[in-house]
Amino acid sequence: MSALQIKKGSSKHSAYNLRPTFSDVQEAHTITVLVENEPGVLARVIGLFSGRGYNIDSLTVAEVDHEGHLSRITIVTTGTPQVIEQIKAQLGRIVSVRDVHDLTAEGSSVERELALMKVNGSGDKRVEALRLADIFRAQVVDSTLESFIFQLTGAPDKIDAFADLMRPLGLVQVARTGVAALSRGTD
Repeated sequence: MSALQIKKGSSKHSAYNLRPTFSDVQEAHTITVLVENEPGVLARVIGLFSGRGYNIDSLTVAEVDHEGHLSRITIVTTGTPQVIEQIKAQLGRIVSVRDVHDLTAEGSSVERELALMKVNGSGDKRVEALRLADIFRAQVVDSTLESFIFQLTGAPDKIDAFADLMRPLGLVQVARTGVAALSRGTD
């Protein structure tokens, strides 16, 4: 007879889940908020985060429906599952908010970011920077005798990896747009 596979927190004598419903695990979540495009809405949304001590890792805002006066706010934040649920509930209570979606919890999504990176260098470092840019499909958007400016789009991890490789080659400035994200599928 094989041994029972019992998960931590449960018992072979109980039909109930005895594991606690709370968690101390910090998770990154991408939350999209569809709002009415009017003065003060962004301040109210951001005020919710700062007033409760929540951190915003990335923030992107743009008008998505000119005729309907709607904007999409994409926020990447980190917190326990309880904190993320609280953030979503509080965002939903703001009057100008039309819709709130946690793309991380709802399933697969596509996340992209744009970055511009200035790299100073000469000689072999310059050649290596161009070689790495080709591998990462970064475009040279400006070039002088002393520097390059690369444009790179992709997932945030890809941009982080490119920046890490460029640091020893003379990375001096980085500008990032923040994450833009949409859920995959028909809705």
